[in-house]
Amino acid sequence: MMRLTTMSAGLLLLFAISGCSSSRQLQSVSLTPASADAQNFPNGQVPFVANGTFNNPPSPVTLTSKDVLWCVGGNTGECVGNANPGAKLDQNGVAQCNPGFIGKATILAGTQSSIMVNPDSGPQLKVFGLASLTCP
Repeated sequence: MMRLTTMSAGLLLLFAISGCSSSRQLQSVSLTPASADAQNFPNGQVPFVANGTFNNPPSPVTLTSKDVLWCVGGNTGECVGNANPGAKLDQNGVAQCNPGFIGKATILAGTQSSIMVNPDSGPQLKVFGLASLTCP
């Protein structure tokens, strides 16, 4: 009888731990490098990495394209959308300046909000990090 009680307590603990993991939420995102000059990278392709901090361990962790949306946008987390943002960015976080663009582009990675700020722009990110890309 004692063995059954210990086993039941163990199963209860396992279910409690499993239930807690479902409430794991992303709290912040940081990008590395925080700023980069495209002319210092081979073929002007700059690989950015997103790291996420969660409310429960393990944290921080490297985020992938399954975890975050990558885009070029502004400091408020709004992706540029169809406008010419000065750089292009793939969903692995590799950025490259658009031909003829001189200046800085803001690289974003984060979770997409359900709110669309402006129908002509891209998505609004809810929890995001940003970095700066300097284009020659």
